[in-house]
Parts: sequence; structure tokens; C-alpha cells
Amino acid sequence: MEQISLLQSTVPPVEGRLHRSVSILPVIRPERIKAAKTLVEKAVKQLRKVFSVQGPYPVIRAALLARGWVERLLPQPVQRTLHCHGDQEEDGDDHDVMSERADESRKAENLDDMYDLTSRLVRNEMTHFYWTTRRDDVDYRSLRHDQMTNHYANAGTFTTKVGLCVNLRNLQWFDTADPDTFFPRCYRLGAEDEKQAFIEDFRRTACTSLLQHVAEINGWRRNGAEEMENVELPFVGPGIIGMALQVCQQFLSALEHSDIDATVETPPMVNEQKWADFLGDYYKVVHEGARIRGSSMFVERCQAMLVRLQMVCPQLDTDGLNNIWIIKPGAKSRGRGIVCMDRLDEIVALVDTDRSMTKECKWVIQKYLERPLLIHGTKFDLRQWFLVTDWNPLTVWFYRECYLRFSTKPYSTKTLDSSVHLCNNSIQKHFQPARDRHPGVPEDNMWSCSQFRAFLRHQGRGEEWDSMVVPGMQQALVRALLTAQDLVEPRKASFELYGADFILGRDLRPWLLEINASPTMGCSTAVTARLCPAVQLDTLRVVLDRRTDPSAYTGGFNLIYKQAAVEVPQYMGLSLLVEGARLRRLRPAHRQTVLSNPPVTIPSDQLSSQEAETAQKPSGQIFPASSFHCLCKEKKKQLSSKSASPKRGHRGTTEVHNTSHVCKSRFSLASEQPLVIQSEPQTKAQRLGVGTNGTSVVPWSLSFSLSSRHGTSGCKRQMKPDHDLHISRSFLRHTAVEPRQRTSSQVVPSLQVPLPALEVFSLRPNIAAGTVANRSPQTCIHKHQLFLCTRR
Repeated sequence: MEQISLLQSTVPPVEGRLHRSVSILPVIRPERIKAAKTLVEKAVKQLRKVFSVQGPYPVIRAALLARGWVERLLPQPVQRTLHCHGDQEEDGDDHDVMSERADESRKAENLDDMYDLTSRLVRNEMTHFYWTTRRDDVDYRSLRHDQMTNHYANAGTFTTKVGLCVNLRNLQWFDTADPDTFFPRCYRLGAEDEKQAFIEDFRRTACTSLLQHVAEINGWRRNGAEEMENVELPFVGPGIIGMALQVCQQFLSALEHSDIDATVETPPMVNEQKWADFLGDYYKVVHEGARIRGSSMFVERCQAMLVRLQMVCPQLDTDGLNNIWIIKPGAKSRGRGIVCMDRLDEIVALVDTDRSMTKECKWVIQKYLERPLLIHGTKFDLRQWFLVTDWNPLTVWFYRECYLRFSTKPYSTKTLDSSVHLCNNSIQKHFQPARDRHPGVPEDNMWSCSQFRAFLRHQGRGEEWDSMVVPGMQQALVRALLTAQDLVEPRKASFELYGADFILGRDLRPWLLEINASPTMGCSTAVTARLCPAVQLDTLRVVLDRRTDPSAYTGGFNLIYKQAAVEVPQYMGLSLLVEGARLRRLRPAHRQTVLSNPPVTIPSDQLSSQEAETAQKPSGQIFPASSFHCLCKEKKKQLSSKSASPKRGHRGTTEVHNTSHVCKSRFSLASEQPLVIQSEPQTKAQRLGVGTNGTSVVPWSLSFSLSSRHGTSGCKRQMKPDHDLHISRSFLRHTAVEPRQRTSSQVVPSLQVPLPALEVFSLRPNIAAGTVANRSPQTCIHKHQLFLCTRR
């Protein structure tokens, strides 16, 4: 009431507001204005120290002002009705908001204050540092690269209940750990497939809980005869145990892929009616205290099955006996809307009737940890801070202190009241501590971690805090962040402080419940009054001091994870450009000589008598064996021009005779492959007697550039000695040429000289051609080592 009256007294009535505002203005001293201008000019131009704070963060404001920063006031944010930023709405505590407004109103009364003067002078300047409650309070897309803000875009992928539930399923792609070892099983009720998966999990958990119930209850009794003595208690048949064992065995077989041959048409082992009957008996046994006839006979089988299940179900110990599940709305915080339920029909009815639960899959259901670690019989959870200063590489800072939050009533699974199961301070502050609660539990329902460590030391488990609790929390946080790393925008000038909620099992294993953005900094108790300001100051040390000095003091923050830098290629939009290396242009062939592997037999009827005699002379005279025979380009022109002349035989003889002139070649061959002249495809092939019956005699041949200087002289007048001679070796399969008449042949032996190095430079089609036409039917000859010297 006093704060409200203070606010009302500071707001003048509408009438006469202008007159009153002018009258209360004090005289501003020039030296104060000059000092304010000097401070602003230094902060804006030299130090770049202009900040803006939106929300109840007086510690941040005071710390920045003490560092020489100048605040630029932001406009009041528009009231929002729904947010999905973890527990960011938890910052809007009534006490914190009222104290913040009262603080601002007190500053507005003194217009001569240096803070107000500097704020007015920088109202048109650029803000270099933002600290806001919500990310949407600042248009982060319009920020410059050097403007700092305390939020990352798309952080809701792990700070919302739905995002954390979905992303941790992808942990197998980032780490070898099983998420079931640190995160309770979770399903989205809005997704039909996950709703069916939850129903199957609920039924299977009921079976395992029943086996644990049988093993534990019968361990307190010596024999089963005592069960029948008390006839007043209700009983159920032993068939419920047999069905539970059958379902567990089927589950283990599925994990071993024994059901690989099962199809969709395969009927289920247990139908819906049997499940309804089983759950009805299960509720009677677990919730109402009914007994099972002859249950002692199944104790050993139940224990053996539990041992097998323990190897594949890391949450078996924490599942308990009552099969309690906790339903959480994905868009709310501070424990609002959270309910605990333990009956499947009630959960399904709630989902089917409330359309808001299925809209956009915002509601999740999570397995409740029924066997947590208790302090003096009271449930508690831990709030742990951590700071992310970069997402690529992922850089995580872990705060060395945390605090515990207790419930107001002793723990019990017989009731599902929020005062027992929800430890959030926003919920527990509305309840009074129970009279039967242990006096060792604090009245304000909070402990610091130092008090908890003292409790563990008293229990003889003090070393487990450093060996079990802290490493477990750090590993859980890093794994959760790794699954969301590809979804969060890695802005370099941003950072964010998070608050994670953990609950400890009886073995002190930490279980991650949720991660909250913009954790509450309200000083509601003596513990938070000491820790919350400290974590804010240490956050500034990390994000401001360490930017200029890597060895700066970071307070309670310790660097626990720094990923190796991964270079992310910049997205340049759709590009259809094809990049490649430029090919070198091929050198044109100046001279080419054609080779062919198979010898071509020329019928004797196509040779003249003089030519036949020439063919029978020693090879040294007509076809010297020590060199390649060359047909000069002048003779080739004559051959082309005289091809239709009646003196075909005489010209042919002269052409063959001229091949005895040996060119001064730059190459030699060691192969004994016969060689033949290549010429035009159609007319020359007909002279050889090769028909056009489909047989291919014109293959693609390989051209070589030979540079060895071997051979004899004799045709210097026909070609220049400096010209490279190019030949083509045709890899032509041997095609028999049938003579039109009976002929005889004589093969001229080939050369025996070294083969030089060859350089492949082109592929050209060539065709075998005959030499000359002869009407003599007596003889035929194989032409060897005949080359055609083409023009340059």
C-alpha cells in the first residue's frame, strides 16, 4: 500500500499538469549539464558504452553505470499474453516489478540527476549492449555485428518443454550417451503417434511396477499363507503377474529384434479388453492395497525379470510403483498448468476433451520420478545456472553455486497435490509449511549448495557432490546443447544466461527436468538475495571483461566446454554456376602418316606386270628394310588427280616405285606389324576388293607425334627436315580380304629399329586403302611400311 500511494503521489492530475510540471522543475546548473555532456561524448564516441535494460534487473543497471556506461531508455514493452521462452515469465514477479517501477518513479522525480541527464542526451544514439527479459524486445535482425544482446535467436529449441523433448531424441548423432540416463521419458500428447507410444509406455510401466511390487511386498513376508488369513482385504488372481511377465518378455524380445518377422496384420499378444482388465487389477493392487493370491510363487521369476530389465531400462529404479506421470503445458512457466496423474483413462480423457493440449503439440507428458532423493522426508530440486557465450564453437560456462527449492509438505505418492510434488517457488509460496514437516527444512524453502554439501557430508556422502552430481549436471547440459546447436543462430556478439532444473535420484544421479531462458533473478529469500546478484555480476565479467582481457577474473563461472571451431559456409542463395578448369587447346597436326596393323592383300589382277616384277625384287631396292618408305605429297596430289586416268596402272607403278625414296624421318619402330597406306573411304576400298557388306574396316585410329631422329636420307627435296612427322596407328582388327581370283602373295619383312616415345594428341578416323590397280591376275602382294606424308 505504501508503494502504491507513492506511485499515486508522483503522478499529478491531468488538470494543471503543465503548470505543475514547470513549477517543480529545479534550476539545472550549467556545470552539471557540461559534466553530463562530457560523460556522454566519452561513452558514445570513445568507449562505445551505451546500454539499454528492459525488465527487473537493477543489479545489471547499477553495475554498468559503475563501469562508466550510459543508459539509453527503451520504450515500455507491450503487455503479452503468451510466451514460449522457458520460464521467462517467471521474472515478472509482482514484488520485483513493483520495486522496479518505484525505483524508476523515484528517478523521474529528480530531473537534475546525472542519470536522467545522460539518458536524455543519448536517446538518439545507438545502443551497444542490450539486456532484456525477452528476446522479442529487441529486433535482433537489425543489430550491427558489434551490438551485444543477452539472447540468441531460436533458443526455444531447448528452452521449451516441447523443444527439449524432441531434440534429445537426436542425441545419438552427437554423443554416445543414452538420453534415458539423464532425461525422464517424454512424449508430445498432440502428436498421434507419440500419444500411442505413451499409451504403450504407460502399460509396460504398469507391468514393471507390478513386478517390483510383488518382489518388494513378498520380501516382507515369509510365506504366502499369511495372505489368506486376512479375508477382509480384496484379492486379485495370480494371472495378472503372468500377463506382466509375458509383456516384459515381449518387450525384451523386441529389443533383441526377435519380432522382425511381425507385420502390421499380426494380431497383438494382448488385446484392448485384456489391457483394461489388467489395469483395473493393477490399480486395485497398487493404489487400493489389494493382494495377489499366490504371489509368493512368482517372486523368483519377478526378480529374474527385473534383473534383465535393469540392463536395458536405466529409469527402472526411479519409475516406482504408482506409475505417476506429469503433464506440462509447453507455453507456460512457473509451474502453471502442471498436473500429476496416475490413471491412463483420465489422461486420455483430458487430452481428448481439451483441444488446447493438442493444438501445435504444445503439451508434453513426462514420467514422474517417484523415488527421488529426499531431505528430511521432503522433496526438492536444484536450480543451476550456466552461460553460453558462443554457439560456433559451442562455449559453455558453468556456475559453481546453485540453490535448492523445497516443497511445503512431506513427500508421498499417495497424493498428487502440487504442494508435495512441485518445488517451484512460484507455486510453493502460496502454501504454508505443513505442521508434520521436519524442522530441519528451512522456512523459506531454500538451501544453498553449501548447505546441501554439509548435509551430504553428515550423511557420509560428501565426496559424491564433486564426483557424481556436478559432472552429471555438466554432461547433461552439454549434451542438450549439442542437439540444438544446428538450430540456434550463432550470433557472435550475443550471449545468454540459462537456468536448468535438476532432480537427484537416491543414488545422487542428476536428472534434467527443463532448461529456462531468462531465469528469475528475484531476491525472494536470503539465498537468492545473495546468489542472484552475484551471478549477474559474474556474467558481466565474462561477456565484457573477458572480451578485452582473456585472463580476466570470471567470478563463479568456470569454462566446462569449448568446441573445436567448425567453419560454416556462408549461404549465398541459389547458384547455377558451374565452375571448372580451362582445358588447353590441342595442337593441330601438321603432318600425319597412317599406320595399320593388319596387312592388306592386293589381288594380282589389280597389278601390272612391271609392278609385279618390282614387287619381286630385293627389298633393299624397292622397299628398303632399314627405313620407312615415304610417298611425297607431290606424288599424292598426282595420285588424286590421275585416279580416273586410263594410265592407272602406269601411275600406280610409278607411285610404288617412288616409295623407295626414304624420307629423313625422326622416328623408328621396333614392331614387326605390317603397315599399309590409308586413303579415301569409298573408292580406295573398292580397289582393294573390300565390299560394303557391313564389315567395318575404318576404325578410329590413334595419332602419335614421334620425335626421334632415325632413318635415312633420300627425300629432302620432298619435305623439310625440321617438320615433325605424324603417323596414325590404327588398332584395326584383322579383316580378311578375299581376292577375286587365285593369287599368291609375298610379304616384305618389317623393320628392326628402336621404338621412340609416343605422344597421343588426337583421335582421327582412317580407312585402309589400296595402292594401285593392276589388271594382272597372276600375283598379289602385301604392302609393308608404306606411309603417306600429308601436307602441313
